[in-house]
Amino acid sequence: MVCLGNICRSPLAEGLLASKLPKETFLVDSAGTGNYHVGKQPDQRSILVAKKNGLDITNQKARQFSPKDFDLFDYIYVMDSSNYDTVISLAKDENQKAKVDMILNYLFPGENVDVPDPYYGLQNGFDMVYEMLDETCDILAKQLLEKHP
Repeated sequence: MVCLGNICRSPLAEGLLASKLPKETFLVDSAGTGNYHVGKQPDQRSILVAKKNGLDITNQKARQFSPKDFDLFDYIYVMDSSNYDTVISLAKDENQKAKVDMILNYLFPGENVDVPDPYYGLQNGFDMVYEMLDETCDILAKQLLEKHP
């Protein structure tokens, strides 16, 4: 799961998808394309909306996306087109590029819709992003479990 700073959207997506998949089969992680918050916890508003919905994301620490992530992960889901472009620019070949997709393409196939960044908004923006990612991660988890039983 990749967003800009790895403190708002991608930690929520990581927590949500990880909660829907068996931990012994799937490794779910998140990162940011920027290095602004490396080593920090998710934004308190992300922590709050996750907690309100029964998820604890307080153990997550922000990290920056690395080209090595292409070797570690089979799927890379980005939150918006800007981060998509950044991640794709780090890919060394078509196989790596094929691992990258906009996460909301699972909710709105082929539309390349951005997950809005709630950072500069109010708490209700985090609630909206949570709901959007929860619905998307339900679809994504179902597809991953079918592909990798």
